[in-house]
Order: sequence, then C-alpha cells, then structure tokens
Amino acid sequence: MAEPRRRGRPRAFNDRTAENTVQSLDRALTILGALAEAGGVGLSALAQRLDQSPATVYRVLTTFERHAIAELDPATQGWHVGPRAFLIGSAFLRRTSVVERARPVLRALMETTGETANLGIARGDEVLFLSQVETHASIRAFFPPGTVSPLHASGIGKALLARFDAERLEAWLARARLERFTPATLAEAGALRADLALTRTRGYALDNEERNEGMRCVAAAVLDAFGEPVAGISVSGPAARLTEAAAARIGDEVAAAARRLSEGLGARGAE
Repeated sequence: MAEPRRRGRPRAFNDRTAENTVQSLDRALTILGALAEAGGVGLSALAQRLDQSPATVYRVLTTFERHAIAELDPATQGWHVGPRAFLIGSAFLRRTSVVERARPVLRALMETTGETANLGIARGDEVLFLSQVETHASIRAFFPPGTVSPLHASGIGKALLARFDAERLEAWLARARLERFTPATLAEAGALRADLALTRTRGYALDNEERNEGMRCVAAAVLDAFGEPVAGISVSGPAARLTEAAAARIGDEVAAAARRLSEGLGARGAE
C-alpha cells in the first residue's frame, strides 16, 4: 500500500533529482552563500569566483536587495548580506532554547576565564558556531555565528565526538575526511581515537593549535534531557595567553559550565 502523501509536499517529494529543483533558485542561493563567505565583495570579483556572468549575478543581487537580503555599500561598491538574511537565519536559532539559555553561561565563562566563550552544534561533519561572548582583550579568538569548523579539528567538535558510542564513532571515522590544517592536526584515526579517550577521561576536549596555529580551545559537550549531546561550549584564545597549563585549569571551568547548561536543558547527573 502506497504511503499517504503528507500535507505540504507534492507527490514526488522524495525525488531529489535535478529535474525536481528550481535551477534559478539554486543558482541564487549559491550566490548568497558565496556572498556570506566573502562579505564586501565587488560584483566582478563575485562573478569570477562563481564562474558566472556579471549580468546574471547582478540580477540576483538586485533581487536580493529588493528584499533586504543583500545590500550594496555605495562608498566601496561592495555587496554584503542584508539585515533580512539575519532575520531569516534567526528562525533556525529559535528551533531550540539552547542559544538563549547559553548566553548567561557564556558571559560568566568569559568573565571568569578572561577569554572568548563560544557555543556550537554539530552540522554534518562540521561544527556550526551559534553564539559568542568576546573577551575584552585586544587579541582574541573570533568565531562569529555562522562560522563552521571540522569536527576533528575543533574543541567543540571533539567534545561531541567523544560522546559517540563506539559503533557510531567507527562508522564516522570510516567515512570522515580527516584533513590536516596544521602540524598538530589529528589527521589519523588512531591519534584521534586516543585523544577522544583522553577527552572522556578528563571531561573536556582540547584543540591544541589543531585548526589554527597560535590558537587553543577548551570545550565540553552540552546534553539535553535525554542525555544526548546537543551542543558544545568552549573557551578559545591565543596560545601565548591560553597556555597548556592555563587550558588544563580552564578545562574544569568549561566542563562545569557545560554541566550547568545541560541541567538547564533538563539533563540530570551530567558528567
């Protein structure tokens, strides 16, 4: 018996072929994504980056501009993501209370450690940063909302991976691309397994200049009412200031902050 069609979906909703997509919309969203990554980019440069004609890119941008999704800086002639794009993106954050509940925890963590505090979630094989409270120091780590980083090369990513059961972790390792970013990146499965075991023992993960040379990050997983990891919080800063000794000390504070946030989400006895 055929499965009944759900409301809001056409009969061919399982069809993911190119024939069932809107090509012009697909092209427009590709342009928007490139604009978000570049920021303040000129028309010609954006068109060249996407290997599309300037006329096509211009039509898309002016359409976005009409809806305040993109805007042009008259002084520099650079295109930027517009305010309505932020409002649309904020709808994603409203899907969960973790962002709202994390703000006071992040703020307190920044004040006690003196370093930037971050909140991120897993999205595929990457960490998506959702919120940040920056340190008052002039030299700081900067991961604005929307920034992504590979799971294996970020503190939050490794904190979340450490919560995987053995079967899930091995399945992930079998398909993951462990790209090397610095000499310290854990780009071999064995080294990453050992690091995740250490993370589980001490209660926090450490990104020891594995994504960016000169930057360290200490992180811990945040659990929901079912004990599932739904996010991670971290403290990050320059390695010259966030030394290995300081990271070990801050690790306990980050783990405690993650437990408080987990309890706020309904977790009980989070370890």
